[in-house]
Amino acid sequence: MSELLQVRDLEVTFRTPDRIVHAVNGVSFDVKRGETLGILGESGSGKSVTLRSILKLHPEHRTRWSGSIKLEGDEILDMTGSALADLRGNRVAMIFQEPATAFDPVFTIGRQIAETVKRHTGKSETDAWKRARELLEMVRIPSPAQRLKAYPHEMSGGMRQRAMIALALSCNPALLLADEPTTALDATVQIQVLLLIRELQREFDLGVIFVTHDIGVAVEVSDRIGVMYAGKLVELASVEEMVDAPRHPYSRGLLASTVQGGMRGQRLEAIPGAPPDLGEVPAACSFASRCKFVEPKCLAAPPPLSPVGDNHLVRCVGTLA
Repeated sequence: MSELLQVRDLEVTFRTPDRIVHAVNGVSFDVKRGETLGILGESGSGKSVTLRSILKLHPEHRTRWSGSIKLEGDEILDMTGSALADLRGNRVAMIFQEPATAFDPVFTIGRQIAETVKRHTGKSETDAWKRARELLEMVRIPSPAQRLKAYPHEMSGGMRQRAMIALALSCNPALLLADEPTTALDATVQIQVLLLIRELQREFDLGVIFVTHDIGVAVEVSDRIGVMYAGKLVELASVEEMVDAPRHPYSRGLLASTVQGGMRGQRLEAIPGAPPDLGEVPAACSFASRCKFVEPKCLAAPPPLSPVGDNHLVRCVGTLA
């Protein structure tokens, strides 16, 4: 698999009326063609901010980016105006968490997909609508000709999410970003959508970044998993190593607090405390206040993301690492 995306030392800060929020603090990772990287973490960990930064979707007047995001060698953070418009939906596409708000409610599903196809490929009106129908068939929406005429509110949550996937794939992107796309779906539809994304990723050799707070979902769709906490990657490893031998205390806590088969009557092991306030970058390990393995050296300085094996990185200097 060839390298598709390189993220290096990414930092994202937001300016508010009374303070500056350090949402992402020095994140680095790669994504290869045909690979799915799952990014796992609780709310506020910076995973969605990282994902949206790849398309520079945050308001520029109050957002500051630093570091590097390169897609096939092209620096995204230097792009503005028409260059960004050409990137979005064409080379990089995104599946949003809630398609009911991502779709424009006053246009039909078919019109929105066809307009995207026309904008990025230059196809005629007739060919764009033909492509829109093919896409709905590809994501297994029944009666695609009729669904093209439907408005977003006339479709179920699962159908809207499939239509969002069709829209994202309409211009054959190289990289697909998925921001918790199954959160609002029931379990049966969630499985169907996950399997569909995985199948399409393999068929079109897509690079995929899948953001979720659900370890079960991350394991189902990912080749590698990165765990984020307080705006930093604290562990990055293959799915197998992350499940069988997590090395960071936070990763272990996430796995221990997940319901699994045969746990009836057992008490879940919750992670104590709360994440730090990102109004200030922690001067030491950001997880130290919640970690039952904390040592004096953990409080001396922020730990680096260091290798602990083949393709396994951990941000920890304690006994587990």
